Amino acid sequence: MTHLIDGKAYAEHLRSDIAQRVARLKAEHNITPGLAVILVGDNPASEVYVRNKKTQTVQVGMNSFDHHLPTSTSQADLLALIETLNADSAVHGILVQLPLPSHIAERSVLEAISPAKDVDGFHVVNVGKLATSQPDALVSCTPLGCLMLLNHYYSSLVPHPSTLAGKHAVIIGRSNIVGKPMAQLLLNQNCTVTICHSRTHNIESITRGADILIAAVGKPEMVKADWVKDGAVVIDVGINRVTPTLPSSASGGGLGRGLVGDVDFADVAPKASAITPVPGGVGPMTIACLLRNTLQAACAIHGVAFEH
Repeated sequence: MTHLIDGKAYAEHLRSDIAQRVARLKAEHNITPGLAVILVGDNPASEVYVRNKKTQTVQVGMNSFDHHLPTSTSQADLLALIETLNADSAVHGILVQLPLPSHIAERSVLEAISPAKDVDGFHVVNVGKLATSQPDALVSCTPLGCLMLLNHYYSSLVPHPSTLAGKHAVIIGRSNIVGKPMAQLLLNQNCTVTICHSRTHNIESITRGADILIAAVGKPEMVKADWVKDGAVVIDVGINRVTPTLPSSASGGGLGRGLVGDVDFADVAPKASAITPVPGGVGPMTIACLLRNTLQAACAIHGVAFEH
């Protein structure tokens, strides 16, 4: 029987743990972690994400600082705001919501954020720390959430708990946000890692060898049953909106709401030993890990030990 990896439930558990640790940080050190989120423009999806982040930030007892700037904001003005936030002792995490308007250079903006406050984990300093297995790296939130779900699943197997060590993990997608940091995280867990992408030949033959298959390409229901080995653990990072009237096999939760993953859930689930649904799988973990990163950053800035 296929196990459904419930990211929503695990994210709730993680947020509860973060709230308790934030309360202890306040009580013992008089420190309240603060997260600043910058939104440039009026992208409706980005506005929803920012609202959700603010709500959850406040719920765990952190301070939330929101900066909603008009689309016409110049790159110089945005960089000036980031410089101010870098110097603000009440702010421990800075997140610039992507995408940015086309006249602003994304990389220049991300590199302007202090690495110590880069809770998205996109700065080259944190990317380099992850690549060299340094424990103080701030790690990109979505792959960090995937790793937590995988570790939780394997450690809870009955009667034989397991680890990721020695397993062959195949990642479909090589983005800087998910694919590449996911590969580094899994390497640090002693997995054997293969990355597939748009130029990979015979991709199905590679994915069929995976003990762990992670799909992060943004192509609706691309991964079919014949791509997957019997008993594989499947992590679906994709969230794709499709026309609701089209037939969809996303019985993991997307059916009827126009949301499907990169994995054809109904086709793949019977072959997998465990699989994440869409929605309700990886998605809820992203904001929870953002809050975790903010707590980690606050502890590091103030020289307080952080328990990983």
